[in-house]
Amino acid sequence: MYYSYENLDVWKRSVDVAVKLYAVLRNCRDQGIKDQMLRSAVSIPSNVAEGAERGSRKEFARFLRISKGSAAELRTQLHIAGRACIVNARPCAEIQSEVAEISRMLQGLVVSLSRGKESRDS
Repeated sequence: MYYSYENLDVWKRSVDVAVKLYAVLRNCRDQGIKDQMLRSAVSIPSNVAEGAERGSRKEFARFLRISKGSAAELRTQLHIAGRACIVNARPCAEIQSEVAEISRMLQGLVVSLSRGKESRDS
């Protein structure tokens, strides 16, 4: 049975992170880090969505791994922005924590997909 990516908690939570980050960075003057962080944040749910629509577990898992990489990029960028005082430390820490949980969720989904290999993916 097909379930839309929009029903996945990891997709919903990663969309929430991207929206929150837009709000946090609204007045950020450093366009370089702001652009990089927003790209990473938007990439997380976008790759979940793209992978889910590919129609195979193998492709979905591949895009989840890409999404997980974007989550790692965003966590790194949040560390840098917080330590360089570009963004307030509190929202940085809150978003970092949520992105770390999203990363764990993505890994769990990858493992789940690998356990249920479809014959067409072999």
